[in-house]
Amino acid sequence: MKLAEITNFLEKIAPLNYQEDYDNAGLIVGNANDEVHAALVALDCTELIIDEAIAKNCNLIITHHPIVFKGLKKFNGKTYVERVVLKAIKNNIALYAIHTNLDHVAHGVSGEICKRLGIQNAKILAPKNNLLKKLVTFCPTAQADEVRNALFAAGAGDISNYSECSFNTEGTGTFKGGDDANPFVGEVGVQHQEAEVRIETIFKAQDERKVLLALLENHPYEEVAYDIYALTNKLDNVGAGMVGWLPQEMDNVDFLNMVKQNMKAKVIRHTALLPKKIKKVAVCGGSGSFLLKDAISVGADAFITADFKYHEFFDAEQKLIICDIGHYESEQFTSNLLIDNIQEKFPNFAIRLTEHNTNPINYFI
Repeated sequence: MKLAEITNFLEKIAPLNYQEDYDNAGLIVGNANDEVHAALVALDCTELIIDEAIAKNCNLIITHHPIVFKGLKKFNGKTYVERVVLKAIKNNIALYAIHTNLDHVAHGVSGEICKRLGIQNAKILAPKNNLLKKLVTFCPTAQADEVRNALFAAGAGDISNYSECSFNTEGTGTFKGGDDANPFVGEVGVQHQEAEVRIETIFKAQDERKVLLALLENHPYEEVAYDIYALTNKLDNVGAGMVGWLPQEMDNVDFLNMVKQNMKAKVIRHTALLPKKIKKVAVCGGSGSFLLKDAISVGADAFITADFKYHEFFDAEQKLIICDIGHYESEQFTSNLLIDNIQEKFPNFAIRLTEHNTNPINYFI
């Protein structure tokens, strides 16, 4: 199949505009029109992973972490990043990363942690903003239903658990067609007044092209009047971290043992145990210390993530237990998540899970 078929599917699961500004998710090496016959999935792309892909005849590697975060100025093989990219290009292997965009969807990295720990009714901990836009257009009353429904079919009007949302007001539009005009109603050179409906609806930024095409293809006017506004509203189902509830409250030690076992963590760095049981739990795959205040503000009893610095542990202030399980450990099941999604969509496509542990951190126990 074409590489674009897989990448388009992955970008529907986790749109690229959901990634952080510093990130480099997406197709890093390869051409979207290339044919791919097998994929290898791993958390990181290292030389060992490239060699494994070659041995298994995979010409696509899908990882969570991008091999390239910043621009490469030289390709002389002095760094492992350069060597990985050079070897991928030499062996016609495409490299694709699905990173913070997958972190920011409810069915992504943090959602997988919730699944592994049995956390229920999980919601996004820190929703993102600036991902929504509003469309305002003006349509003759008789055609308003047709235009609205076309916009809804293109993805507009979805708000949380509701769909086909819009606001409509009636008014009068005026226009006068020029000599070269071909007006849907009225006469050239004569000002016309038409009963119109002002239609307002919102859409996700990544759907703008589809929504505009739907508007232009279904609106009866030769020249369609519309406005698009960027919104700062938060998108509740997109953002960093998740928070939910355990099926039953647990003692501190029992909770830590459960997390260690279910997340296959060799060690958990944590703050002091508290004289209360654990019921509400916040999680964030990868480096999540920036969400500590959010976890505290929602009343979480524990916060599971990775990469806390020494002084950041003090910031818990005995309000919750910080559980630092390790970066790799918090994200290791992301590969399984990706494989499950790809296999469900493309059951006849060969996709393999790496046999290698790419964690660069070792523990002397």
